[in-house]
Amino acid sequence: MMHDAPGEPTIRNDDEQDVQDATSASHAAADAGGAAEAAVPRPEARLEKAVRAAEQALIEFEIALETFRVEVENFSRLHHQRLGPMYARLDELDAMIAEARAARTGDPADVRRAEEARALVQPMPGVEELFHDWLDSEGLSPEAAAMLTDQPVRPPKRVRPSDEARKLYRDLARKAHPDLAQDDKERARREEFITRVNAAYGRGDEPLLRELTEEWAAGPAPEEHRRSESEELYARLEWLSHRKELLTLVAKELEESAIGAMLRMAPDDPDRLLEEIAEQLLAEVSERESQLAQLAR
Repeated sequence: MMHDAPGEPTIRNDDEQDVQDATSASHAAADAGGAAEAAVPRPEARLEKAVRAAEQALIEFEIALETFRVEVENFSRLHHQRLGPMYARLDELDAMIAEARAARTGDPADVRRAEEARALVQPMPGVEELFHDWLDSEGLSPEAAAMLTDQPVRPPKRVRPSDEARKLYRDLARKAHPDLAQDDKERARREEFITRVNAAYGRGDEPLLRELTEEWAAGPAPEEHRRSESEELYARLEWLSHRKELLTLVAKELEESAIGAMLRMAPDDPDRLLEEIAEQLLAEVSERESQLAQLAR
């Protein structure tokens, strides 16, 4: 026989089971309510998802644009460095051929053409020619900056950086892109860093890209930010849209440039294109020299 403690209510076995059942039902209802509440998405969830998707799409577009810009710039420099002397030789041969023909015929029209051809060999420099190789799209070219700072000049080795350099660059751009910043301070930090990344990629500098990868990994972790409000998300989408429009114009300008058009002729191996152009120029030089030799007889 059991005695209840003084001051405590008596609970029979069947009453105790009822209490347990009620408690279990209460917990189940609470869990169901919590699950239902968790299943209801936040009003800003879809908008936030759209913003994140737009950010990633813009970053991928900028990566593609920057890799193409690097190839255009490298191709232009290597084209000038390797093929410039051949073009100059062709101009000189054209002038010599025109002069030889004018000397043989004495025709005033031939004399005029000879004078025009000679003028093309040594033209009067204009403003752009005076600053050629000193200024580029980023201001002072690397060669000019190196001369002014007594640093060694490091021209690009090839048009398209190595596969490893491209992989390192893309990974860094996806992690450190300024468009991922949530405030001005973080954007400034990312812009300074990505500028160095772009410069290293432009030179195809794999060791430096690896160092930058380690630097970013060891850098300060981005601060936690509260979820954006609807107005901020809409503003972000609008900014991303304007940014995409500007980049589209830049991409169009690059693609329609003379160098861009040449690169489209060899999208898989632009370095081979330089070799093919060199071979064509050598053939033209040989043909001009033969033509000049015939006129000199």
